[in-house]
Amino acid sequence: MRRRYVVGAVLFFLVAYLMVSALMVKAADDKPLIFDEANLLSPEERDELNAMANEYGAERETDFMILTVNSVSNDDYETWTENFYDEYAPGYDRRHGNTAILTIVLDTRDVHLEGYYKAEEYLDAGRLTKIRSKITPDLSNGNYKQAFEKYIKTAHRYMGFEPGVNPDNILFNIWFQLGAAAAIGAIAVGVMAYRSGGRVTVDRRTYEDTSTSRILNQEDRYIRTTVTKRKIERNTSSGSGGGGGGGVSSGGHSHSSSSGKF
Repeated sequence: MRRRYVVGAVLFFLVAYLMVSALMVKAADDKPLIFDEANLLSPEERDELNAMANEYGAERETDFMILTVNSVSNDDYETWTENFYDEYAPGYDRRHGNTAILTIVLDTRDVHLEGYYKAEEYLDAGRLTKIRSKITPDLSNGNYKQAFEKYIKTAHRYMGFEPGVNPDNILFNIWFQLGAAAAIGAIAVGVMAYRSGGRVTVDRRTYEDTSTSRILNQEDRYIRTTVTKRKIERNTSSGSGGGGGGGVSSGGHSHSSSSGKF
């Protein structure tokens, strides 16, 4: 009996040691990716978002970062974000590595996104603009946590598609694919059911008297041809509300970008 108690105690402390070690490793792996200087989030929300950013970032080998600030000098949020990247040097597995950054400037209601290295390739200006358009309604309504979650999840999803592909194409939508498969299946079943009823051999010729059913007279007259020309106007107006582009930080790091208001 005493030997059983000793063995049980040893196993208990061994399991406890392994659990604590695993928690310590996980805590070490969860590097800070949320910098909420504008206090838009509660401490619990920051912790949840930071854990999500680490989890999703590991799958794309990219740091998904969020920066919030009340104001920046000269309202130059792009230079401010570039300077942060140069000085803080984020990156999934190295300094100044793969990074996507969402910057929120509260006083001027600016939202700005940048992508570096792998993120610059997979999150180009067009994709960053799509992400920005998806999160702007939540930002405008003050739903910051929801907006930040959507940013992380959408950036993660977009990086799963090769550059140059529209990730929002309806053909990639799982519900569309299921619906199309169901429709094709229904059509196939319908065709088989129709053919299983036997072939219809009766047509109009069955009851037609060819001796009396003839065309008695036919006449075609050509009168004239009229051609009308109309100039098609081109729409040269452009949209508003921000735009996408890119640039190079003072440290020499190229990036994609997209900016707008919320």
